[in-house]
Amino acid sequence: MIVQTPSFSILATERLAGIRRGIEKEGLRVLPNGALALTPHPQALGSALTHPLITTDYSESQLELITGAHLGVQDCLDELQAIHQYVYRSMAAEGEEMMWAASMPCTLPTDETIPLGRYGNSHIGRSKSIYRMGLGHRYGRRMQTISGIHYNWSLPGVSSAEYLGLIRNFRRQAFLLLYLFGASPTLCPCFVEGRQHHLQPLGTEGKALYLPHATSLRMGRLGYQSEAQSSINASFNDLDEYANSLQEALTRPYPAYEQLGVRNPGGDYNQLATTLLQIENELYSPIRAKRTVRRGERPLHALRERGVEYVEVRLMDINPFEPIGISASTMRMLDIFLLHCLLTDSPLDTPEEIEALKENQLRTAERGREPGLRILRGKKEVLLTEWAHEILTACHPIAQALDATHGSDDYSQALLAAHDVVQFPHLTPSARVLDGTRAYSNNFQSFGLAQTHASKKYLLGLPRNAALEKTFAQLSRASIQAQREIEKADTGSFEEWRLRYMDVANLL
Repeated sequence: MIVQTPSFSILATERLAGIRRGIEKEGLRVLPNGALALTPHPQALGSALTHPLITTDYSESQLELITGAHLGVQDCLDELQAIHQYVYRSMAAEGEEMMWAASMPCTLPTDETIPLGRYGNSHIGRSKSIYRMGLGHRYGRRMQTISGIHYNWSLPGVSSAEYLGLIRNFRRQAFLLLYLFGASPTLCPCFVEGRQHHLQPLGTEGKALYLPHATSLRMGRLGYQSEAQSSINASFNDLDEYANSLQEALTRPYPAYEQLGVRNPGGDYNQLATTLLQIENELYSPIRAKRTVRRGERPLHALRERGVEYVEVRLMDINPFEPIGISASTMRMLDIFLLHCLLTDSPLDTPEEIEALKENQLRTAERGREPGLRILRGKKEVLLTEWAHEILTACHPIAQALDATHGSDDYSQALLAAHDVVQFPHLTPSARVLDGTRAYSNNFQSFGLAQTHASKKYLLGLPRNAALEKTFAQLSRASIQAQREIEKADTGSFEEWRLRYMDVANLL
């Protein structure tokens, strides 16, 4: 198979002006003391099932804010900020809840007390809750409370094969983003209560656990990892090959999940299926190939039928020092990096390389700022910092082309800032979070709560936009009505619906 590298004509102004980016930002609702809020999804925020901009992720307590796809970085940030403002004003009208400002969670109750997301009584709504029940059984509810930022990105005229080449290169070089933007080197001890771990106590107070040079514990072995999923070595060499490997995971029975069963003896649902993956979204990956799905359509079928439409970057931590979790400079660096991955030669991956990349992810997540850290590159080990500078240097023509497109030097400045962060590890968000935690008497909860209060104060202090608030209120009301209509339109039993939806024919 011949791998064709996209032409540098991609850097033409008219192409670069067509980049679209959107953000999905998760965040736990918390009480003023930093404890997880156990209240239902706020009524003013509409239906989590049907609202286009505001929903929940795993837990009823875990908000997810979704922007549209934007041609401009600032336009995307402005929408994300506006959604945050509406959420905060809605929560302020009902009480004092806030959105936790960090990826690693706040003070958590017992695992079984963490509420699952609720989406009403429709078949699709019930399936979403049951899927989350399954995740809780499989991985534990605490792990699912980790929050992050997903960056959705597309460029006009890119083929599925070119997107897959981008994904292969992204996986090879994702260590750079973990180093530059990882912001979860420490966590609350409650997160690992009852679990084996290799974290160290920060100070003698017992209020935080950490690893001295970690960048993103969220992306390490305590985060989105599982023994079951470690057997999935999805290859991105070819769309059919990727689809077949995903289908195999969606249809392969897994003994532990078979023992659990779809339903318990009382008839309540434990999970949607007993296979290695219940549905496509269960596959944990730092990047995904995506295609917008039609109502009732399986994501794998959409990919097979219409190809890759965009990529979803999933390894970004929430930056606690940014009121909405991400900055314009970070978004610009993501644009540069994704273009670099698209334009660089992308050899086919192998099972051996896929295993090496998993090791690189763990090393960087847990030891990324360690002086002299070496990671795997082909058959040898290289200094992380040397490889990082090499990638960033190769990105300069891309930054210049983006600057020419947008009539500024913002992209070049973002790239220079990244060089500085590689040279000076104390500038990384992870080092700053660690310093911040130390400043709050080695108490992660106190640090996270301080940043959460600061974000709330900033967002509520912004000027109100009455027209925009009216639009958001209308969206909330319309989403509630849309959920009712879906519930009224359902026919047959849920089990009949589940069997139809899970039918392997829908994956083809």
